[in-house]
Amino acid sequence: MNHELNVFALIWGASLPVKFVLVVLIIFSLVSWIIIFRKMTMINRADSSSNEFEERFWSGSDLAALFKDVNASGEPIGGMEAIFESGFREFARQRQRRSVDSRTLLESAQRAMRVSQSREVERLEQNLEFLANVGSISPYVGLFGTVWGIMIAFQGLANVKEATIAMVAPGISEALIATAMGLFAAIPAVWAYNRFATRVERVALRYETFLEEFSSILQRQAHVDD
Repeated sequence: MNHELNVFALIWGASLPVKFVLVVLIIFSLVSWIIIFRKMTMINRADSSSNEFEERFWSGSDLAALFKDVNASGEPIGGMEAIFESGFREFARQRQRRSVDSRTLLESAQRAMRVSQSREVERLEQNLEFLANVGSISPYVGLFGTVWGIMIAFQGLANVKEATIAMVAPGISEALIATAMGLFAAIPAVWAYNRFATRVERVALRYETFLEEFSSILQRQAHVDD
């Protein structure tokens, strides 16, 4: 308990620039944790919804009926469902035009699915750049506060004839808190960025695989129509 009080006392007695650095790092850390929890929920939901939709898609149900079910759910369409919905919608719209050949029909559906895929992956990647930036710059921001605090500590010894460790220790201690806070903000952000970037890449690969498989099904359907 006394150690915690001493730490807070050092922070409270720090110079204004060091306090500013600590406030910035605390804000970085808080925002990072908010993003981490939100991104974890979002990616977990994308994985689970993809599993559920793939099970329905490969169950052998009619694609037109599945399309109606997706649109009739009343919930925002996202993830793999959005890719399927955009591709099938464009395929059905182009198929109504009798003058469109099978190649143009398939290419139109693929373009619609790729646009939807890019939008979904971009949504998953949102705010990952902030985590990367926090992980990169927080140690340097903390180091700036440390250097500044040490400068102030030694400057206070300018008019002292005999300096002791006891005189320098409080100033250096408050300065080193900035480095510790920088690492406290950076380490979770770096871990989360690497973790989420890998998971987003895996989800994007699942979307790409589904797009190719669905394109093959639409290609066969287009040739049947011919």
